[in-house]
Amino acid sequence: MSCGGRKVVCVTGASGFIASWLVKLLLQRGYIVKATVRDPNDQKKTEHLRSFDGAKERLHLFKADLLEEGSFDPVIDGCECVFHTASPVLLSVTDPQAELIDPALKGTLNVLKSCANVPSVKRVVITSSIVTVLCNGKPLSPDVTVDETWFSDSAFCERSKLWYAVSKILAEEAAWKFAKENVIDMVTLHPGLVIGPLLRPTVNTSMEPLLNLVNGTETFPNVARRWVDVRDVANAHILAYENPSASGRYCIVGRVLHCSEVVKILQDIFPALKVPKKCADDEPLAKTYRVSKERVNILGLNFTPLEISLKDTVESLKETNLI
Repeated sequence: MSCGGRKVVCVTGASGFIASWLVKLLLQRGYIVKATVRDPNDQKKTEHLRSFDGAKERLHLFKADLLEEGSFDPVIDGCECVFHTASPVLLSVTDPQAELIDPALKGTLNVLKSCANVPSVKRVVITSSIVTVLCNGKPLSPDVTVDETWFSDSAFCERSKLWYAVSKILAEEAAWKFAKENVIDMVTLHPGLVIGPLLRPTVNTSMEPLLNLVNGTETFPNVARRWVDVRDVANAHILAYENPSASGRYCIVGRVLHCSEVVKILQDIFPALKVPKKCADDEPLAKTYRVSKERVNILGLNFTPLEISLKDTVESLKETNLI
């Protein structure tokens, strides 16, 4: 549906790290954006959204609850695309079911049920995670390429107490089942560890590993991480909507790099920055691997070099006095 010649879209969880950039870029492209947040009157979480170019004329904030069936109906009504980004990202929980699994699983289904009830919706783009792709116990090494045909194993993740992964796996499985049964045109995006400039002065969970590297810690963890720029992730959402041939799953990882290499890049860019010099353990360094870019490149996404992402992230953290 369009309003005054402009297309109307919905973004759930609009105050989040990825969603904020998505809202910003959608407004730049001329869309009317109906965005959901927990509390539209919470200035700390919405002030940055209202400051975007075009927000005064084309951004409309709504209150919606992931666990309340039907609460998204009035927001989604009239929208051509729904970007469902709202889902908790927590790495430490006391009650995985209540804190992670229910909001991810029930929330996704509630949004999809609203989409199924609204004839204007042409496509749904869901923000999933790379953890729904590669958490299955398969060995990873430099000669391995992970792609969209990989699926994580929820039982393996439960045994490993990877509750965030469990929540995203169950939500994705349920989403595909519901979309098939209700003939919903759906695309899922699977980003890695998202870094990049902040649009609000609070650190999201995915930024914490990088913040830890630049905030005076003595050691770096012995892990290889899947890095991607938040601006690339936001762009991928728009491409997944605007490209008629987009379908299925898309891995979105710019580069897989061990923390030791990231520390070296940071030191080269910011010589005065205090970064850790040694690994947290004496084990062999964790192996890197590849994540395929083939499908997302066909979609039209060009990745930001990691060096630029790291530079922009650290400068943003400095500006907001988080370093």
